[in-house]
Amino acid sequence: MEPRPDGRPRSGDPLVIFDCNGVLVDSERIATTVASQEFMRAGFPLTPDIVARYFTGRRPADMFAEVEIAARRKLPANFAATVAAATLQRFRTELRATPHMAYALTWLRGPKCVASSSSLDRIRVILETTDLIRYFEPNLFSANDVPNGKPAPDLLLHVAAKTGTAPARCIVVEDSPVGVAAAAAAGMTPIGFVGGSHAGTHLGAHLIAAGARSVIADMRALKRAVIDLRGW
Repeated sequence: MEPRPDGRPRSGDPLVIFDCNGVLVDSERIATTVASQEFMRAGFPLTPDIVARYFTGRRPADMFAEVEIAARRKLPANFAATVAAATLQRFRTELRATPHMAYALTWLRGPKCVASSSSLDRIRVILETTDLIRYFEPNLFSANDVPNGKPAPDLLLHVAAKTGTAPARCIVVEDSPVGVAAAAAAGMTPIGFVGGSHAGTHLGAHLIAAGARSVIADMRALKRAVIDLRGW
């Protein structure tokens, strides 16, 4: 089923919402490594494992704010811009789409969009670098445009409002417990993804605990997961 010419779903069409980092692209290891390196340079001893454990799926601004609170001191001026620039530089040379992502997106002919904790500029660079933007343009949404980031449902409810889709008609593909929790809080149906290089042994269980209705490790399985959830 195809969306209407204005990009909104036709009546009855479910909307499939994709997280970006760790779902569409295998970016989490790159992002956490860069963030850790910049934290270390600034005198904040945060390893990539610590960054991943506490901040995967979160907005960079929320991460920086929580680090400052925990450390009881400010990060350097322009720290956010430094991390963003270093991350984008690595993405442009190293980033790859998640295996079989193009296959999954080609099959999903109905309405779909991207909803990410990253900035809109970063989302666009990621999708252009991996040649995935053609599946989503112009339906790109950033948590920077809502008051609260994941695990709050703000971003996903914003997507539903902008696309004219009832939350109950939305399926969300997420790789982080905070992302799955946001989808569940929004009244949407989450699918957990554990196929990224950053995924640990227990990620699937954590996603289920957060509210995922099913978990897949290979994007070739997305078709069956979506069909099962739609009740087809």
